[in-house]
Amino acid sequence: MLLVTEIASLKNIIKAKKQKGLTIGLVPTMGFLHEGHLSLMRAAAAENDFVVGSIFVNPLQFGIGEDYEEYPRDLENDTKLAKSAGCDLIFSPTVKEMYPSGYATFIQVERLTEGLCGASRPGHFVGVTTVVAKLFNLVRPNRAYFGQKDAQQAFVLIKMVEDLNMNLDIVVLPTVREPDGLALSSRNKYLTPGQRKEAAVIYKSLKEAESQIKKGERKTKAIRENITKSILLAKHAEVDYVEIVDCQDLSPISTINKGRCLIAVAAKFGKTRLIDNILVEV
Repeated sequence: MLLVTEIASLKNIIKAKKQKGLTIGLVPTMGFLHEGHLSLMRAAAAENDFVVGSIFVNPLQFGIGEDYEEYPRDLENDTKLAKSAGCDLIFSPTVKEMYPSGYATFIQVERLTEGLCGASRPGHFVGVTTVVAKLFNLVRPNRAYFGQKDAQQAFVLIKMVEDLNMNLDIVVLPTVREPDGLALSSRNKYLTPGQRKEAAVIYKSLKEAESQIKKGERKTKAIRENITKSILLAKHAEVDYVEIVDCQDLSPISTINKGRCLIAVAAKFGKTRLIDNILVEV
């Protein structure tokens, strides 16, 4: 497996692969890989001739007071895991390589980024769309792979690809979970044992909400209140948001009608902010 840190080298390798007519799969990550990332890489390996995984802790998507400096990094272990999952190349550039002096271009997807994490983390999605657009331009993938855990991110990137006529497919795969339901996340390592045990309440509350809907509840206020109440029973929990939104534009809905809706939660356990969601079909 190749480890590449410079843009020029990456472009030369991708050019050669394209000239051979190979299909390319891309899995963008911020590293500290876990089974969720590896499931994406395995899917990419099954569907493409050449798989690129990016490992880049992107400063643009971190706000003031967030955990950019503390974000876990372990490139040596990440490369081993990526290779075991079928990755052919890891692109791990420096911040200076991605954003050289004088860098001044940013990409913004409107509307879809206004609620949920966009409201809680101003500027976050400009950072996400900008770095991912750069990766798309560099790797020129046929397909790029993302996890359902970051549902809003997936919706935003699908819209960016559509609006900018980018020539690739976005593939969104199911959230990978621990046995107790907690969604895998690199940030889970921040949790104390007590917080980790309590954090399983997020998925439990989402499944309870799904059950409510299946039994006929259609008013989202009641469902959101039940989710919030369940999470706050945990000693260390603090709710950032609980929203039920339309799957077309991510706008909040007051009544669930026929079709799909997204139930999304962000909560803190101590200083660790976790997100999760489920799609519910009615």
